Amino acid sequence: MATVNQVVERGCSMLVHFDRATSAAELREALETGTPEEKADAMRKVISLLLGGESMPQMFITIVRYVLPSDDHTVQKLLLLYMEMIEKCGPDGKILPEMILLCQNLRNNLQHPNEFLRGCTLRFLCRITEHDLLEPLIPSIVQNLEHRHPYVRRNAVMAINKIYALPEGEHLIPDAPEIIESFLMSGENDLGTKRNAFLMLYTHAQDRAVNYLMSNLETVSSWGDIMQTVVLDLIRKVCRSDPTQKGKYIKIILMLLGTNNASVVYECANTLVALSNAPTAIKAAANCYCQLLVSQSDNNVKLIVLDRLIGLKKSYREMLQGMVMDILRAVSSPNIDIKRKTIDLVLDLITPRNIDDVTSMLKTEVIKSQGESTPETGEYRQMLVQAIHKCALKFPEVSGSVIYLLMDFLSDANSASSADVAYFVREIAFTNKALRPGIIEHLLDLFSTIRSSRVCATTLWIIGEFTKSEQEVDAALEVIRMSMGPAPLVEVTAKDAEADGDDVVEPVARPTVLADGTYATQAAFTASKAIPVLPNLRELLLKGDFFLASVIASTLTKIALRAMTFDTVPQKRKNAIQAECMLYIVSMLRLGTSDTLALEIDQDSKARLELCFHVISQPDEADREVWLQSCGEAFAVMIEDKLRREERASQNQDSVPASQADDLIDFHHLKSRKGMSQLEIEDAVATDLARATGFMDSVKKDGRSLDRVMQLTGLSDVVYAETYVTVHQYDITLDVTMTNRTDEPLANVMLELSTMGDLKLVERPQAFSLAPFATHNLRASIKVSSTETGVIFGNIVYESARSDRNVIVLNDVHIDIMDYIIPATCSDSAFRSMWAEFEWENKVAVNTNINNVRDYLDHIVTSTKMKCLTPPSALDGDCGFLAANLYAKSVFGEDALVNISIESTDAGEVSGFIRIRSKTQGIALSLGDKITAKQMINA
Repeated sequence: MATVNQVVERGCSMLVHFDRATSAAELREALETGTPEEKADAMRKVISLLLGGESMPQMFITIVRYVLPSDDHTVQKLLLLYMEMIEKCGPDGKILPEMILLCQNLRNNLQHPNEFLRGCTLRFLCRITEHDLLEPLIPSIVQNLEHRHPYVRRNAVMAINKIYALPEGEHLIPDAPEIIESFLMSGENDLGTKRNAFLMLYTHAQDRAVNYLMSNLETVSSWGDIMQTVVLDLIRKVCRSDPTQKGKYIKIILMLLGTNNASVVYECANTLVALSNAPTAIKAAANCYCQLLVSQSDNNVKLIVLDRLIGLKKSYREMLQGMVMDILRAVSSPNIDIKRKTIDLVLDLITPRNIDDVTSMLKTEVIKSQGESTPETGEYRQMLVQAIHKCALKFPEVSGSVIYLLMDFLSDANSASSADVAYFVREIAFTNKALRPGIIEHLLDLFSTIRSSRVCATTLWIIGEFTKSEQEVDAALEVIRMSMGPAPLVEVTAKDAEADGDDVVEPVARPTVLADGTYATQAAFTASKAIPVLPNLRELLLKGDFFLASVIASTLTKIALRAMTFDTVPQKRKNAIQAECMLYIVSMLRLGTSDTLALEIDQDSKARLELCFHVISQPDEADREVWLQSCGEAFAVMIEDKLRREERASQNQDSVPASQADDLIDFHHLKSRKGMSQLEIEDAVATDLARATGFMDSVKKDGRSLDRVMQLTGLSDVVYAETYVTVHQYDITLDVTMTNRTDEPLANVMLELSTMGDLKLVERPQAFSLAPFATHNLRASIKVSSTETGVIFGNIVYESARSDRNVIVLNDVHIDIMDYIIPATCSDSAFRSMWAEFEWENKVAVNTNINNVRDYLDHIVTSTKMKCLTPPSALDGDCGFLAANLYAKSVFGEDALVNISIESTDAGEVSGFIRIRSKTQGIALSLGDKITAKQMINA
């Protein structure tokens, strides 16, 4: 039966780069006869070889004889690193006899007159765990507490703390708490030393730390920030184990709130929230958070504080509602993420009492953003518009105070923000009938300044849907007439080269030399044609925007049908309106079918224009009902569905889970003999639960066992290897198991890995030896920088008795992009904006055995971890055709957009295309490959 050797990897406290081979004889000569600089260089090489897996026992005696007596500080420091690296215990676990020589050297260093050497040695002893080596040094360590230099005293306290924390520490220094307490009481004035001493008492002798704190209450406010944070940690620990003592410590916390140090104030606020539910304490903590938001310039600090306020919102919403304006001051930060998080928090806290103040502040920010034209300013303005939109929908009474201000941004150069304003105006005009006349009048005044096709289309829909009176119809027709220009469109387009612009006389000045040699300026006047400025709709139509042409035709149809219903309008006037609308529709049809433009009209827009022409020429009652009533009812259904989805999402977001994911599981067998409270266990092993349960969750995913284990070599290879792949957010861990399948020992076994794609190997595994039929476990970490399908490949190199070098090529490990995809949501306007902006597109043809379009959509959504943005109401019914938008984000912030357009054929199959767009090529190609592989339902 094969034996398995259990290998325990030693912890490494330092990494030194070394890639040059050096012979042992050269190193020994440098250590014996070299200068201090040569000895230091040789010691560096010895340490590097030890880190590379070399044992080098022959060097120990040489170092003891020729390096220990050196007085050079660099050599002595490297000697301490060497002593940390070497094995100090034999196979039986007992200290090696030659370590007595090192122990004597350490004692001499602890008594050396140079304070630097003493401090370095004390820091070195903090990393030593062999009690036989430490026991003779205890008196010298304690003696250093009385040294004149604070550097030595500080490190002496650290050494006593680390030694007392060892399993045998209570036997090595049984009176360590008394020693440290006496040291604190003696009047130590170095802040770092006092902090280390108090931390030792806080960790190992809590009662003594409390007594020292209570005896120095008057001076706590004058202690340094690093010690005050330890005091707050002590207060939290004491109050968790004994909640009845909270009242005694609240005064200390409130006293520390008055300090000028931001870290102490932040910790005080956290402590207040953790210990007390009193309104006064919570309000004081919230005020501290708000002050930090304004006073701190670090963006990371502001984001952390905002997260704390979001956490407070769940339990103390009413209290934070009164501090909305203080929180809203954080939008003055130039960072767009801080602005976004602040506005999102404020929108959850608006009430009838603070809505006026919030909207006033938002309006001020909108006006302030007008004077800037950076990309971030445009995004911020769009964010403000959306925030005002939500405020107006939640509290319709404020709509009148903001609607006219925002309508001025319809002609904004940023099409995203202007489109949001247009959607906001459309929704307010539908929900608030009292504002409709003013909205229509303001829109008609501003319409000629709008240059965005999307904004023009939305504005035309508002005009066509809500112009009810005779005066509004006449004004709407006049605005469209001015924006379209004279009909027809084709002839005027052909004459663009002879545009009837007036001649403009432009002076041209140039220097000239006169007859007497002097200089003069000579002016010449040239006549040029002025370029005419086309009206907005005409300019967009001449650029080939035929979707806008269909919207114009629909608006003209609604206006014409509504004008025909007015009894006060003469029949002659009705006929004139009817003929004018038909003329404009015919002009757009002729423009689309002519050779003037490079782009021909699409069939959908052409059919729409022909339908509008037919409806206007031969109107009947059914047409009027569809165009003047059913369109508004369809929009009402869309708004209701949107509000219903938003309400459902907010309920899911605010719902309290039955149990928290990080609730403590009490393992009684893990408690120490001294006894620990449940809260202390929570502080001590906060991350152990994930380590204890995450592995089993992953290996039993979908009912399959160890689905992430990948075979690297074949069963007939000399070394059999397999790996377990663990994917974290930004790195990948490979737990590799290698087994020697022969009866011969293998030396210098090395796992050589390489990566392809945006993967980077963090640390190369070290070489090792493999006994016959033995197994060795090692771990490799790989850093991930983007969502792109990466490949890990490599080989295993080893030496045997038969040959010096043998190579086994490993199977490739492909990294799944789905491990980095997270479902996300965005607005329709944001999706369209990103779709138009992103350059990379991957078109995948549908090839599946699923025969239902809705089932195919659900299968793709499940397989790709994407969010379907198309509402369920738009997917209901069975028409044999389906179009939907999917959206997801990667853990690196990359956007993935997917459009599915499929239909059921007569043969009962699903056909169509899936288009994927992203900012980078990698995510588009990787996601396309994943969809191609997952199209079959049994794949």
